[in-house]
Amino acid sequence: PFAFFFLILLFFIPLCIYADNVQKPLKKASFIPQWSPQAQFAGYYVAYEKGFYRDLGIDLELVQGGPYRSSSEKLENDEATFATMWLCDAIQRKSRGSKIVNIAQIVQRSALMLVAKKSSGINKPEDMNGKKMSLWRADFQIQPRAFIKKYNLNVNIIPQSYTINLFLRDGVQIASAMWYNEYHTIINAGIDPQELTTFFFYEHGLNFPEDGIYTLEKTLSKDPELAMAFVKASIKGWIYAFEKPNEAIDIVMKYMKQAKVPANRVHQKWMLERMKDIIMPRNANDPQIGVLRQQDFILVANELQKAGLIKKIPDFSGFIFKGDTIVTK
Repeated sequence: PFAFFFLILLFFIPLCIYADNVQKPLKKASFIPQWSPQAQFAGYYVAYEKGFYRDLGIDLELVQGGPYRSSSEKLENDEATFATMWLCDAIQRKSRGSKIVNIAQIVQRSALMLVAKKSSGINKPEDMNGKKMSLWRADFQIQPRAFIKKYNLNVNIIPQSYTINLFLRDGVQIASAMWYNEYHTIINAGIDPQELTTFFFYEHGLNFPEDGIYTLEKTLSKDPELAMAFVKASIKGWIYAFEKPNEAIDIVMKYMKQAKVPANRVHQKWMLERMKDIIMPRNANDPQIGVLRQQDFILVANELQKAGLIKKIPDFSGFIFKGDTIVTK
């Protein structure tokens, strides 16, 4: 009997080992960032190239974003499983009845800023009175207008195009800029940082966290593990990108060239460094990567309501999804 039992055991052990080694089928999903390939989204491209999504059971399709491919619309129309968008955009859509959910807040500090030349006599907010300020359209105006209201400023607002040329040619004294983008363009145009006065909104009590990861309520209901796995792999991609920036830039440049987007390595390196500044916690009081603080949500929602862009503030508990997704290494 013992010999018979032993033979049966020898037969079943290999089958058990084989069963354990058989991988579960990968889950198909798609992701779209809210703009064309650049280091602003390095973490996702790195996670894809390093196989982090596949490691967590996801067969991911990267959908190219851009000026004519709205990530939020692609998500709402079920043309993408996951998408990035700004918090202010997401709150507005949620307020209008959209079924989107924030599953991770990646960017914690706003990169949107105002820039002025010291030669124009602007060193503090009050110095802006009577000056020309160029602003981008739509959501990009919410913070600067709140800034104007906070300091009771009287400025002449001028529409700002996608270039910074009007500011460089002194057509306006104050311009909008993203810290990881236009600000670097101004410096590369030959203006020394010491010649500039910068106004970061997060330093003036107007922090609007920007890029977050969103999905639809039905995706969470159907497969919350998929959402958690996507966030976990994405955060791992960001941390890897910050630890190995040269490799990350190589990957970003690859996707930029594929999309036929002008690729400048120096500029992308600057962008990745600034993304680290606005994503990673600086001290113990800062939220971990992926966490959306209720106080930040309320601040943004209140400003949107004051601006007349939303009538009712969405319920915070229905806006976010809490999962065990935080990764530090």
